[in-house]
Amino acid sequence: MDLRSAHPYWLLKNGLQGSYPALERDARCEVLVVGGGITGALVAYHLAEAGVSTMVLDRRDIGWGSTAASTALLQYEIDTPLHELEAKLGRDHAVRSYQACRDAIYKIQTLVSNLDDDCGFKTKPSLYYSGLKRDLPGMKKEFAARRRAGIAVEWWSSRQVTEHMPFKKSCAIYSRDGAQVDAYRLTHTLLQAACQKAARVHDRTGLTGYEVQGNKVIATTDRGTTIRARHIVFATGYEAQGDLDQKVVSLHSSFALVSEPIAGRGPIWHEDCLIWEHADPYLYLRTTADRRIIIGGEDEDFRDADRRDSLIESKSATLLRKFQHLFPDIPFEVAFAWAGTFGETKDGLPYIGQTPEFPRASFTLGFGGNGIIYSLIAAEIMRDEILGKKNEHAELFRFGR
Repeated sequence: MDLRSAHPYWLLKNGLQGSYPALERDARCEVLVVGGGITGALVAYHLAEAGVSTMVLDRRDIGWGSTAASTALLQYEIDTPLHELEAKLGRDHAVRSYQACRDAIYKIQTLVSNLDDDCGFKTKPSLYYSGLKRDLPGMKKEFAARRRAGIAVEWWSSRQVTEHMPFKKSCAIYSRDGAQVDAYRLTHTLLQAACQKAARVHDRTGLTGYEVQGNKVIATTDRGTTIRARHIVFATGYEAQGDLDQKVVSLHSSFALVSEPIAGRGPIWHEDCLIWEHADPYLYLRTTADRRIIIGGEDEDFRDADRRDSLIESKSATLLRKFQHLFPDIPFEVAFAWAGTFGETKDGLPYIGQTPEFPRASFTLGFGGNGIIYSLIAAEIMRDEILGKKNEHAELFRFGR
């Protein structure tokens, strides 16, 4: 699948951050991780840290799939509001899911602090707003549900929104727990750190299949090589749906813009918070370390990559118009624009774990608007699964839930 258009900001900003050989010889490892994006990198890093012999395989260059197109907002908020998730799955399941996502933000912070590069990680508050009076009851329910869950949030009335922002909205929820990162840089930094421990990384090498022989799997590649492993972890994101019996995701296209650097010093808006709206689809914004603004949204159902990419110009114009409506005094000169494919599940939660049609294999499918957060959770679950340990979050995100 063509997961993104040709010119995402992160690739152009960072360039080639690492070189990895193709797999030209047969190999052995304990765990084969298929997929070299941010999910595969987090899984490989956690396994290598635990001393597990790990190999990463990607048919593209490392990080060149969905990771390169990520706007990389790190939020505990799931695409399904907490009070709605409670109604769908029960309060305990919903609250634990939100708390796991909140905690994952700070686990990423700790992880990054142990790397040689901060990868643009920075904690940020988050503003979740609605411009419609009819949304007020639901927003109040959401605020109360988060407070009950022990999440640090503030209620902003319409007056308080205008005190902090140049736009008027009916209400907002301001959260202290959030962050942002450069996902492409983080992917390479994690894999380079993993290679210093118990991991090997090979790109431009595609998996063509695997078979189970006793307690082992033998995987074959498009280069005619084989890999003998104890277990396979599929970190192939949206492409995995084509192989699964259970339909777990619907695919969409999203669009993003990055501005030229904004002149001045200090915050561009209130605390340079992450901003997203209560809508479907929703608009979302963040800043970067070099004082750029990233805008995303204008989602469409995914049909094919050509149609997605043909919409970049018109979607960019709409995103720019929406930004100017919110921030009429901030000049936004478009530097980069791109489109990417992403997936949504019915409850907004990822699918992590094993499924019957794939013996001795696990999937880490972090679908939704906070996929990087889900990937961190998945990496911990995969590590514990391989080590034979119980993980408290595994049941929340299992297949067949």
